Amino acid sequence: MEYLGQVLFLLLLVVGFGFFIKNIKKLIRNIKLGRDIDRTDNSSARWKNMIRVALGQSKMVKRPIPAILHIFVYAGFVIINIEMLEIIVDGLFGTHRAFSFLGAGYNALIGIFEVLAFLVIFGVVVFWIRRNVIKLKRFNQPEMEGWAKRDANNIIYIETTLMCFFLIMNAADYYLQGINHTHYTAVGSFPISSLISPIFEGVNPATVAFVERFCWWAHIAGVMVFMNYLYYSKHLHIFLAFPNTYYANLKPQGEFNNLESVKKEVSLMMDPNADPYAAPAEPVGEPEKFGAQDVMDLNWVQLLNAYSCTECGRCTSSCPQNTTGKKLSPRKIMMSTRDRLEDVSKILDANNGKFVDDGKTLLNDYITPEELWACNTCNACVEECPIDISPLSIIMDMRRFLVMEQSAAPVELNNMMQNVENNAAPWQYNQMDRLNWKDEN
Repeated sequence: MEYLGQVLFLLLLVVGFGFFIKNIKKLIRNIKLGRDIDRTDNSSARWKNMIRVALGQSKMVKRPIPAILHIFVYAGFVIINIEMLEIIVDGLFGTHRAFSFLGAGYNALIGIFEVLAFLVIFGVVVFWIRRNVIKLKRFNQPEMEGWAKRDANNIIYIETTLMCFFLIMNAADYYLQGINHTHYTAVGSFPISSLISPIFEGVNPATVAFVERFCWWAHIAGVMVFMNYLYYSKHLHIFLAFPNTYYANLKPQGEFNNLESVKKEVSLMMDPNADPYAAPAEPVGEPEKFGAQDVMDLNWVQLLNAYSCTECGRCTSSCPQNTTGKKLSPRKIMMSTRDRLEDVSKILDANNGKFVDDGKTLLNDYITPEELWACNTCNACVEECPIDISPLSIIMDMRRFLVMEQSAAPVELNNMMQNVENNAAPWQYNQMDRLNWKDEN
């Protein structure tokens, strides 16, 4: 019985991290369903972009109030979890505040952790008010109903609960230190929990010790639950923001990529030495698809984007088409892509890694042509995204499929392309009449 607590703690770690690793493997598998794309160029610029955007949160500061609150939560939650190292050591070896030998440095760390914990609670409470009381428009769009809204609030509740467990644990510890109860020696600095500890005045020390141990266990168990909840949550960006910004497109935003399959055909057409009647050197398989119809037609960076989306809605709130009442929501494009990818993942899980056609595709079943054609390719969504996600790249690839595979472009676009073909210009005038406008009064 002496080592029962340590055995239970080890079991908790094994189950928690085991399930987490299983989900990470599934995440990597799903992202690799996308087409290959080379994003290994210019590594120094990529590292700088990741440090500036993901770590430094340079794009968050465009909206100062949520930026400051997010820094409270982001920095607080990450830094406070450094204490997890001590909790793991204490749990495995049966010690109590194993790092207290650091002396003044330890006191400073605990004090910083407490202040940050308070700022985290303050930040998430304000976030909850913005979402549920003030009801900011970007948090109450149609795509945010149901699970998306519950998930956002779940994160707030979990983070608040974890920080409360942390502070109550320290408050009980601080009180027990003050009365020299058993092994609770005077270590640490407690600027916040010392204000809470008076609630234990007159309470049986054994009860206070039970509260301290309960909060200690609840904190570590809560962290394990939260860590594994991330895969199913928009908060997966806590991890993926870093690779997402590293592999972001570094080219000018107005520069669109050319389809390799089209470039090959054009190169062949422009080669004066090519024999148009020559048979292929090797038997060819199924022709490459133009554009994207389903998630497997997108590239792996686009699928990484879908998993990285934090559903903050900055892209949608800056989209001129959404602002003017069009159906397009860049956030919904990313959410629908992730939903489809998760549905494909469930099919793979149920069929030993083999995809069985379920009669659905990303195009039409999850994202409609109306949404795609509403986009005016202004790149506002890409510019606004705090972690360099590009909904526009997915929109353009799906448009390509509609035009080049299904000839399903809007009438106006078909007329324009026909005019370019016949008149070498978008207008319905032949070249001889193109300057007639100058003679009009």
